Amino acid sequence: MGAGAGRVDVPGVRPGYSLPREYYTDPALFELDLERMLLRHWFCAGHISSLPRVGDYFLVDLGRESVIVCRAADDSVHALLNVCRHRGSRVCVARSGTAQGGGFTCPYHAWSYGLDGRLRAAREMPASFQRDEASLKPLSVRVLEGLIFVCFASQPPSLDDAAHALAQSAGVHGWAQARVAHQATFEIHANWKLATENYMECYHCQPSHQEFARRHVYARPAAQGAQIERAARERSAALGIRIADVNGYGLEARPGQESIAVLRSALLDGHLTASPDGQPLAPPMGKFPACDGSSTYFDVGPISDFLAYADHGVIYRFIPRAVDRTEMEVIWLVRGDAVEGRDYDPARLSWLWQVTSVEDKQIIERNQEGVNSLYYEPGPYSLQEEYASRFVAWYLAELGAATPAQRVAAR
Repeated sequence: MGAGAGRVDVPGVRPGYSLPREYYTDPALFELDLERMLLRHWFCAGHISSLPRVGDYFLVDLGRESVIVCRAADDSVHALLNVCRHRGSRVCVARSGTAQGGGFTCPYHAWSYGLDGRLRAAREMPASFQRDEASLKPLSVRVLEGLIFVCFASQPPSLDDAAHALAQSAGVHGWAQARVAHQATFEIHANWKLATENYMECYHCQPSHQEFARRHVYARPAAQGAQIERAARERSAALGIRIADVNGYGLEARPGQESIAVLRSALLDGHLTASPDGQPLAPPMGKFPACDGSSTYFDVGPISDFLAYADHGVIYRFIPRAVDRTEMEVIWLVRGDAVEGRDYDPARLSWLWQVTSVEDKQIIERNQEGVNSLYYEPGPYSLQEEYASRFVAWYLAELGAATPAQRVAAR
């Protein structure tokens, strides 16, 4: 569907309907997604507990880009493009570890960089060589409530609104003092938007996620769960827990601010947390004296989503890799002093979201297979898919495709 060198035709979209086929299948539109959407917004790279010591690092990817996230000598966190300034080789190959000698050395020609990205050594270079101009390229990075956010943009959206909302949600749940207890990655053969849209609606939860639906009021239409939600908020308030909903996602975000949304929802009676038997999985976190039978959802930007219970947390990272391939990384958090085997069992802790993620992989891939059909036509969103509909409207505005048949420069 290309429209000449460096340009992409953007199909028109009917308001209140899912996107046309090309948005999920066209490689040129995927490139446009990267440039105009994904690389311009903040995304969660991981949790600060993954960098406990100076020199610790891990890699995080987005599309074809690779980023080194590391803890420097002054204890600050840096995000550096994993591209050598000599001839472009990847500098780090191992997905995580501790930098030897207090820095990174490119395996190709042995250019050496400090933990802050500054070039330390380059052999046999001419006298005219400007060492100060050959540092690894830094990216914007910010740590909020233990969550490491990274952005490729030279002028990223402000995180002020997100910082305030996260302090009142992730902060209440004690995520800054948490640690990673388990993680898993699911490769999904589908476009990233199908994966993200799926996470942003629970219209599919009752038919597709039986274990989730047995425990969460969110799987039901709002009117059916209203009384349970009210009782849960009163129960939480009695424990001193007050987390306000924030409707700042997508088009509702203030100009110049990154999108942030917070939603508080109850578990069904008999379930204190998201466990097989409804009983606690780990010690209570943050300001929670005990499990209160509720959960907190919060989203930042287009591909970073979070879910917190009183005794554990879940980070969902959607990593677009190609037009038809997305990695879904799931990270489980517990209280920082919790001891595996004594305070929690990783298999039991991760059970529900392992089951749910496997189911999500299957339904998203089936969705992609159907969208691939030449006979696919966009359908209307239901009342239970309002959040997904808002996401699509925001995506189109960010892409520059809010008006039908608009043509957008790709470079």
